[in-house]
Amino acid sequence: MPTSSTPYALIFDMDGVIIDNTAAQARAFQLLFRDLGLTTNARRLLRRLNGMPAGDILQHVFTNPVPQKKLEEYAAQRELLYRVLYWNKRQEVAGLRGFLQAARAVGFKIALGTGSGDDTIAYILDHLDLRQYFDVVVGKDDVAKGKPHPDTYTTTARKLGIEPARCVVFEDALLGEQAAYRAGMRCIAVSTTLKAADFQAPLTVIPDFTHITPQQVLALLEQHPQAPKPSKQLAKRQYMQR
Repeated sequence: MPTSSTPYALIFDMDGVIIDNTAAQARAFQLLFRDLGLTTNARRLLRRLNGMPAGDILQHVFTNPVPQKKLEEYAAQRELLYRVLYWNKRQEVAGLRGFLQAARAVGFKIALGTGSGDDTIAYILDHLDLRQYFDVVVGKDDVAKGKPHPDTYTTTARKLGIEPARCVVFEDALLGEQAAYRAGMRCIAVSTTLKAADFQAPLTVIPDFTHITPQQVLALLEQHPQAPKPSKQLAKRQYMQR
């Protein structure tokens, strides 16, 4: 098991990992697109670009360039729609709290690394009283570049004081998985958004946290000591229309 001298770290994405909110996110985007007169399919969009900040995602749906200030306005509108839609549905993924408690008990460091801003993080963590379980919380305002760039996870590891090679990331998104590999970390996929076959090379794929224990995570890390090389194809920040 991890020891105080050589601990491992567990780093969790937020959306689609500690909460199963992709449907509400997609609905919020779809309502925004309807208001803007766009025909973009939000679910298809998120299958490819989930994990990026909303403003970055929106850059990919307009044929012509849109000023950054306008993108920020659209992102704020989408955030309001999302919060209204998800207000009474905020709930942690099954087994999460028990898993976090067990992981802390055996010596894992625990962190959150997300593309969301501080207000959105608080909307989830503080409402669900989950912040107490995380040694470090890193959001979009803490990094220069969002996923699939490795900044979110390298910054998180640095703040934890743990080498990237001793970190495992829990992700539901392709770009998040690629960010983990670019950071030199291994990944466990959570299949709230995508099918197991959609991911590149996770240590395992779980539907929720009732299907894994900290001891199993440690065994997987020891069985697979090297992080996979990232896929240039899967890391492309583009929206496939087909």
